[in-house]
Amino acid sequence: MTQDQREIILDGQKLPWHKDRVEAWLNRERIAPITLGWALTRACNYNCEFCYSKLQENEREDITQKVIFDFLDDAAEVGVKGISLVSDGESTCSPHLYDAVLHGKQAGLDMALGTNGRLLKNERFEEILPALTYLRFNICAGEPKRYKEIHGCKEGDFEQVCEKIEDCVRIKKRNGLETTLGLQMVLLPRYADQIMSLSKLGKKLGVDYLVIKHCSDDKDGQLGVDYDGYFNISEELKKAEALSTKEYAVKPKWSKILSGGKRTYTRCYAPPFMSEYSGSGLVTSCGFLFNTQYSKFHVANLAEQRFKDIVKSDKYWQLMDYLASQEFNPKTMCGTLCMQHKVNEYLFALKNGEIKLETPLGKPPMHVNFI
Repeated sequence: MTQDQREIILDGQKLPWHKDRVEAWLNRERIAPITLGWALTRACNYNCEFCYSKLQENEREDITQKVIFDFLDDAAEVGVKGISLVSDGESTCSPHLYDAVLHGKQAGLDMALGTNGRLLKNERFEEILPALTYLRFNICAGEPKRYKEIHGCKEGDFEQVCEKIEDCVRIKKRNGLETTLGLQMVLLPRYADQIMSLSKLGKKLGVDYLVIKHCSDDKDGQLGVDYDGYFNISEELKKAEALSTKEYAVKPKWSKILSGGKRTYTRCYAPPFMSEYSGSGLVTSCGFLFNTQYSKFHVANLAEQRFKDIVKSDKYWQLMDYLASQEFNPKTMCGTLCMQHKVNEYLFALKNGEIKLETPLGKPPMHVNFI
């Protein structure tokens, strides 16, 4: 699984390896994000039970190839290091996916893709896999019937996705690629029956890892996530984790799964380092704010304004400053356990003098530009 004995961090953050960017932020400089998450579209071919994107509707713009290329070029120019094609849509629904991956890599960006995988074209694997730092398949069941129920998809999709994963594994091994191939299970307590079957499936398919994560909910609990229920399935998760080998890791995100859905910090410091944009082109700080009811936090749209101008604008930094101020408390004003959670924990402890900013020893971990 690991390359050159480097660690893969699936339940944590990698900011210490970006000390210069953190120091600039501490000095109140206007920094460029290190990692950005963006879907190329709001469309999706699945109807997953746990989908947070259903709560994120906002006005959509046409994300053309030019919009995508301009964004990627601007991101590289201002100092972004990693682009993860993951957000509130299924990027494989965009006709520009493959061009986006290749263009971003050529521009000097680390590129990654999270997908349900069903629409991926096998004939493009040889081309895009070398350009991806990681390819992650979002899959929440190890059995066809449960897969169809959970993901709201068609009969036969499970088998099709498994075949595509196996094809990627074959190409990676044959060509000696460094691309990490992984699976991600969004776990609700009622999916506990699929933990072991999926863990065993991942080993059979030959991927590098299976990460098992909590399900995020909004501040009103519209998805009805039972955070107390996670404590009742910890033994099943430990059994799955025990299937790990040197070549294959099963990693539950324990720090979030057993958090009870609670935050320990009262400031949101992460967005300047790590933000998420909507497949509509909307630029704000994170998925929690995509919905039109949060329009006062909407900065711009990538289809209408160049990213290099957006990230330097006063409006963008007014949002960053507000989220980090006493006026905004993520404990009471946010959804639960967002993608920026671990980065927020680290930065909050750093700002409060609980830890020091030190250069880590040893080799940087894998995927270091996806913090």
